[in-house]
Order: sequence, then C-alpha cells, then structure tokens
Amino acid sequence: MPSLAKPRRRLRGGPENDSHDADVQGGRRCRPLYGTAFLRAAAALGDSAEIEPAAWAGALEAARDGIVARGKAESGDKTMVDAWTPAVDAARAAADGGGGDVLAVLVAAAEAAEAGAVATDPMVARKGRASYLGERSAGHRDPGAVSSALILRAAVGAAA
Repeated sequence: MPSLAKPRRRLRGGPENDSHDADVQGGRRCRPLYGTAFLRAAAALGDSAEIEPAAWAGALEAARDGIVARGKAESGDKTMVDAWTPAVDAARAAADGGGGDVLAVLVAAAEAAEAGAVATDPMVARKGRASYLGERSAGHRDPGAVSSALILRAAVGAAA
C-alpha cells in the first residue's frame, strides 16, 4: 500500500512530483487552477503524517474553493467546478458518516466527480474556453470536469 505520509509535501510538489510531466495539449489553461487547488488542499491538511477522513474532505473542499476563487466559476457553468462540487459533497457525507475510512471518502469523491463530469454533457458552457463555443458546447463533456474526475480517481488508486 503506497504511503499517504506527508500529504502536504506531495500536494505542494516535492522532488518526486515533476509537474512538467503533466503537460498535455490544452492542459496549460488548467495549471493555475490545479496549482491553486493543490496548494489550498496542502494548507488545509497541514503537516500531520496521519490525516483523518474529515480532514481529507476539508482538503477537497479547500481545493474546490481555490478553483472557484481563481476561476470565478460556479456549479452549472460547465467547468471543472461541476465535478469538484459533487465530489466535495460526497466526501463530506462519507466523512460525516463516521466510517473512519480515508479510502471511502476518496472513493465517494471520485465517483461523484465522475458523475459530475458526465452531467456536463448537455450543458452550455458559460465560463472557460468552451464558453467561446456557445450553444455548440452542448453535447460535449467538459474537459476540466473530466480531468478533475481522473485526478480524484488517481487519488483513490494511490490510497488503495
């Protein structure tokens, strides 16, 4: 089982995290949003080696709030916020359920983010690059929402 020790260092980007490897076509526009998200999540987690489920839910909420603050988007704008908001709600519900399981919190967040990404299909983009397409953005999944769901699914894999 991979260690989740020192999550703040991992989220902030230590030597083992080369963010340049994540450079993909079109991904440059998301960098400031994800950078803010990871920094806010890291700050929310603090320096503790063992993180409780509620703290992970709080870190996801801090990440989403950072994305909202930087991108000025809200749920329904057809952005990554449409994946992060249900992920945060599901993580908080799983943490409040008292199961005491970090993996359950992350699984709930990832599943909700995936559903949130799918829910962007019929939306018309109001923010972000897709908003330039207007009505033509309907019928296509938001790439930011999809990438957010992938990141949260990867977190599940790292915690499993």
